[in-house]
Parts: sequence; structure tokens; C-alpha cells
Amino acid sequence: MNPIQWLRGYFGPFHYQRDWLRSDLAAGLSVAAVQIPTAIAYAQIIGFPAQVGLYACILPMLVYALVGGSRQLMVGPDAATAAMVAAAITPLAAGDPQRLVHLSMIVAVMVGLLSVVAGLIRAGFIASFLSRPILVGYLNGIGLSLLAGQLGKLLGYQSETSGFVAGLLAMIRNLASTHLPTLALGASTLLLMILLPRRWPRLPVALVGLVLASVAVVVLDLERYGVDLLGAVPAGLPELSWPRTSYPELLGLLRDATGITIVSFCSAMLTARSFAARHGYAIDANREFIALGLANVGAGVSQSFVISGADSRTAVNDLVGGKTQLVSVVVALVIVAVLVFLHDALGWVPIAALGAVLMLAGWGLIDFRALKGFWRLSRFETGLCLMTTIGVLGVGVLPGILVAVGLALLRLLFLTYRPRDAVLGWVDGVDGQVELGRYPQAATLPGLLIYRFDAPLLFFNADYFKQRLLRLVEDSEAPRAVLLNAETMINLDLTGLATLKEVQQTLAAKGVFFAFSRLQGPAWELLQRSGELGELKPPLVFSSVRAGINAYQRWQAKQAASPLREGEPVA
Repeated sequence: MNPIQWLRGYFGPFHYQRDWLRSDLAAGLSVAAVQIPTAIAYAQIIGFPAQVGLYACILPMLVYALVGGSRQLMVGPDAATAAMVAAAITPLAAGDPQRLVHLSMIVAVMVGLLSVVAGLIRAGFIASFLSRPILVGYLNGIGLSLLAGQLGKLLGYQSETSGFVAGLLAMIRNLASTHLPTLALGASTLLLMILLPRRWPRLPVALVGLVLASVAVVVLDLERYGVDLLGAVPAGLPELSWPRTSYPELLGLLRDATGITIVSFCSAMLTARSFAARHGYAIDANREFIALGLANVGAGVSQSFVISGADSRTAVNDLVGGKTQLVSVVVALVIVAVLVFLHDALGWVPIAALGAVLMLAGWGLIDFRALKGFWRLSRFETGLCLMTTIGVLGVGVLPGILVAVGLALLRLLFLTYRPRDAVLGWVDGVDGQVELGRYPQAATLPGLLIYRFDAPLLFFNADYFKQRLLRLVEDSEAPRAVLLNAETMINLDLTGLATLKEVQQTLAAKGVFFAFSRLQGPAWELLQRSGELGELKPPLVFSSVRAGINAYQRWQAKQAASPLREGEPVA
């Protein structure tokens, strides 16, 4: 089987309809109009020249077009991913441009290979690993960092610092040396890009802004007044090469590459799934992991940096009516043409205009509406979101995310350690059992305690379960039997098993019979294998709460006719 046959067998057949061609060509030109200026601008985040950003749009887009599963997703340079790459490699490069490119290639290939392996072992569930509040908080932090980081470009002073706090401090130090022509050009470009969409929402404002700023540079001869330009952009395509590295270097970059892999994939999947749902098809997360990984390997070998799903360009593609990944092919070919035929024109782009594009991109990452919604629904999730933002601004991108994820996991452990539980009864007109805490008027059977524990029974909450249940038994009037509704206790470990045995023995010593209902899954399997509590059938285990209640009522009737002999179980 040749590689093409393997790809078709793994990823499914592809059928292109001729009437899609016009829409895909139009969408490709529209996306290219947005992709070119943003790619050049995002390369500036890391400190790369313009052509490196454009290199990240050619081979990666062609690779994703071949193997990707989303019909709308556009891949390419992404502001958040570029910021993470910059945080990982800029300190190691120590100002050496060649070293910066070398490290960027290594990280891109590492992210690609990690993604491919993750897809092959079916680790696509990682797409759900970062909760929405964490993603929003992370993007808010990146957005604020981008805004602060572009102040030097907009005000016309040189600054090698990065990050939110450093960017603000640099602005305060250099405020007196503001270059007024640069500020006027950058502010005008930013204002133009803000106002134009209100009148023409489909206009590629980043491209229009850069073109008009470049025209202003030529017409007004602004270079003579000290306005910095992008400079010469070499013609031609990148030379493909596999980055050479060493084991210590790989080990040193592994943590950052792993973090970038997770965040880049989660961000891309969020965009891909959103547009797939809008168009009525499903996305295979494992396939997307592989596709994004191969695209990043393509970015690495073409002397560029890590790419991800680009939500703004995907939105443009969908708005114009792109039907398939042929749009990505068109975008890649347009960028090739720009590098070959229009590279001289790129040299007239002013740095201040690129700073304006990045400031607009940074503002677009900040989501105040989502933060307001979090506050209304969950104060903890709001705090988690804000903590992520503060972490990204204060200690860096990856440490900030790790702190937030750690807090989320601690909360999950706390909720599992002290889960909801309830004593159950029933109310006329309401199906099934109800919680006595919500329905104090609910009826119960004298002597029968029906208890539900809303979590798996594991080593860290087993003692809490035992204390809660025995306390409820102590507080009950003349308890004769406990029926544990185990429908939410879907998992059980050895400590939980030993705790159930202890509860059974403690209750038996008090003359109280212990039984289960709705026991299922791994908990049922472990109890079955161990045989610790007895045979898993009535009177120990019932298929439903109602079956357990009926058995108790039969026992009550039997006891009323003939007193229960010592040690006789409820049946």
C-alpha cells in the first residue's frame, strides 16, 4: 500500500464538487489578504524578519489541506502560539538571529512529533483538558502582553523587553523619547483599522492598513524623518532542512514544547469544532492531532515557527463561503507569488503599522463578555480565569497556565473528597427518589435509610464516606437497614472496598443491615471479584432503589407476623 492509499484509507475518501471551485478561489484570496499581514506581524513577536512569518503559511497549509479533517479551519501563525514560542526560545537565543531560527525549528518539529504521537495513541481527549475559563484567562493574558509589547513600535523607541510588566515599565522609561512621526503613523493606522470594519465589515483591514501606511511612507518620504521600515525581504522560498540538535538541547526544550503542543491543539480544536458544528459535521480530535502535528513538522523543516488554528482567518474563510481545504492551497500559492514577485514592496511596510496590527490582534484576544458570564455563573471559575491571566502576566505563559491547571485539579480533588451526598425519600407526583434536603416533606420508611454518595469511592474520600454514613445512622430513629444508592459510585479502589467492608461490619454490630442498589461498572466488578461483602444478589444487592424498598417492606410485614431472629437478613 503506497502512502496516498494509506492516507485515503485512514482519513476517508474525498469528493470535490466542481461548483465549489469559485467559492474556494474567492475565499482563498480573501484569507490571503488577511494571512499575509498578520503572518508578518506575528513573526515580529518572536523577533523574526517578515519572510519567516510567510514561510509558516506555505508548507504547513499545504500539509493540513492534505490530511486535516476540518473543511473551514485555516492554520498558520497565531498570536498566542507565537508569544509562547518567544517566551521559550528568546532567552536561550541571547540575541543571536541564527540561534533564534535554529531553536524555533527544533521547537516546531518537537511540537509536531509530540502531536503526531498523541494522535496515534488516541490522546485527542486532551482537547478537553484546558477548561474554557483557563483558555479565556490565558488568551486575555496573552492579549494584554501583546498590547504592552507593541508600545515601543507605536511610540518609536527601541525596546528588547517582552511581557506585560516589562512593556509598561519600558514605556514609562522611554516616554520622553517618543518619536512623533512614528506615533502619528502608527496611531493613524490603528484608528483606520478600528473604524473601517464599521462601514465595510468584510474588508481585510490589516492588509488595507499596511498598504495605506506604506503608501504614506513613500508619498511623504517618512523614512527621511526617522520612521523605521521593515526593510529588504529576500526573494524565493525557504530551503527545507531538518534541524540538528543534541539530547541536552531537546531535554531543555521538552517542557516548553509539551505546553505549546497542548495549548496550540486545544486552541485549534476549539475553532475547528465550532465551525464544524455550524456546518453539521463532526471533527475527529485524534486525526486533528496528527494533521496539526504534520503541519508543524512542515513549519519546522521550512525554517519557521509553530503554527496553530487561526480563528480570525477561519472566520474570514467561512464568511466568504469557502467549502474545502482547497482554500488553504490557494492561500499558500498566493503567498509563494508574493515572496517571488512582490518581496520588494514588503520592504516599505513601516514597523509602526505592524505594531498597530499586533495591538489590534491583542485586543481581539481579550474577552470581557466571557469574563462577565463566568462571574454571573461561577465565582470560582471567574477566579480561575483571572488567576490564569495574572499568572501569564506575572510569571510567564507556561507557568501561568500550569498554576491555573493545578488549581483546577485541586478543586476537582476537593469536590471528589467532599462530594454531594443525600438521604432520599419520595414525594407524591414526583418520579423516583428525591433529596430530603430539597424536599423536607418527602416520605420515608421508618427504620430504612436510603443514602446516595455522588462520587467514586476512592482512597482520599473513603474515610469521609464512612464518617458521613455512620453519622446519619446515629442521627436516625431506630435504624434497621441502610440502602446505598450506588448509581453515582461508578468506581471503587481497594481502599474504598475495605471501607465498605468496615461499614458493613460496624452496622452489623449495631443490628443494621447494609445493602446496595444500582451497583454497576468497575465498582460492581471489584466487589464481584473480591467477594468481601457477600454474593452480589438480593438481599445484598438490588437492581433498583424500588426493588430494595419492596424487599424492606416485605421484611416489615414478615416481622410484624413473626419477630426477626437474631442475625436474619432483610429479604
